[in-house]
Amino acid sequence: MATVVLADDHALVRVGLRRVLESEGHLVLGEVADGLRVLPTVEREHPDVLLLDLGLPGLHGLDVLREVTRRVPATKVLVVSAYNRDEFVSSALRTGAAGYVLKGSEADDLLAAVAEVARGGYYVSAQLARSGHHADDTHDPYEALSPRERQVFHLMAEGLLNHQVGVQLYISTRTAETHRASIMRKLGLKTQTDVVLYALRRGILALDDAAGAPRLDG
Repeated sequence: MATVVLADDHALVRVGLRRVLESEGHLVLGEVADGLRVLPTVEREHPDVLLLDLGLPGLHGLDVLREVTRRVPATKVLVVSAYNRDEFVSSALRTGAAGYVLKGSEADDLLAAVAEVARGGYYVSAQLARSGHHADDTHDPYEALSPRERQVFHLMAEGLLNHQVGVQLYISTRTAETHRASIMRKLGLKTQTDVVLYALRRGILALDDAAGAPRLDG
């Protein structure tokens, strides 16, 4: 059971979210319809999870997300949004969100997301994980990776550090660092968030694996 605060400017959406959450035993501590009221509510209630819509009046959801993760880091933020474009998902995760669920998702998807995020995990809707890069894309730069680089990439996506990659593959830390740099360059990735998103979308990393990955902060 998790304690939750809902932040969405549509009353009917909040009613629906509350019913789904309470059916699973989660406790809704408060509801907010304005971006300017979210941080004060979270600071007062200290919920386990904040369900946050990005399109809030008063203060945009990404700005709310930035403030909540900075001021109340113990509260995990799960974005629940109608926006399914890559730039919104990436921006939310880079700003500190622990998960991203589409409003059109099934109730089970939302409940799974809340459970994973509440226990410190990471969750992305299955629809988002399936979008983006595809294995049959002939222009996918992943196909240019060597077999060893692909092994390293899998371990990177699971959150392993260079020295841990070295131990797993029986290579030196320096060699692991070299492979990591080459992979990031070939795939055009800059952060660990980029690595996880790429792996999710290409089907390299399953949602359950991503849920156990370290919290992403850019």
